[in-house]
Amino acid sequence: MSDKLNIAVIMGSTREGRLCERVTDWLMGELAALNAFRLSLIDPKDFCEPSGGLSELVMQGIRSELGAADAFIVVTPEYNHSFPAPLKQLIDSVSSEWHTKPVGFVSYGGVSGGLRAVEQLRQVFVELQSASVRDSVCFINAWEQFDSNGVLREQERPRRTLLKMLDQLSWWASALKQARHEDVRHRRLSQDGMALRLACQAG
Repeated sequence: MSDKLNIAVIMGSTREGRLCERVTDWLMGELAALNAFRLSLIDPKDFCEPSGGLSELVMQGIRSELGAADAFIVVTPEYNHSFPAPLKQLIDSVSSEWHTKPVGFVSYGGVSGGLRAVEQLRQVFVELQSASVRDSVCFINAWEQFDSNGVLREQERPRRTLLKMLDQLSWWASALKQARHEDVRHRRLSQDGMALRLACQAG
């Protein structure tokens, strides 16, 4: 596949001993094995500053990575029926880089498998003019799903769900990428090709 889609995988947790690394390692391994995408990994833990903010140099890197992406996959835990604050900070730190691109979710948690975090994230990404795909991968009681070496115990069902999600994500990514290019050509989109002007105009 010569024209591979760019997928940015975004880790949602910065906690010490986080399970997010095991879940993300599984996801990155599955995506790499498909050899169908160009991948980048964004870890908010790499950006943590003592002040809690993000430096301008870090922001430039985030904008570059997210702006180059055709689609996103967010790996998130569920904390207190929601998603982690560092993930929200990362999402809110940019704007147009999210616009008119699809987003999928891989979640993990207790009995809900992180789905309550995903439902809140869907609302956030709607406001950012992103299209969230219907299907997602979730790991219920996630700490039981991986062995002591970080290997997923039962591979087949999560893989089937992931492939279904990727079918949807790829369709939306290709369609929206083409639409962005068309809007650039017709001068309806910024020359950076990142932000579709969706505001309604009278007349």
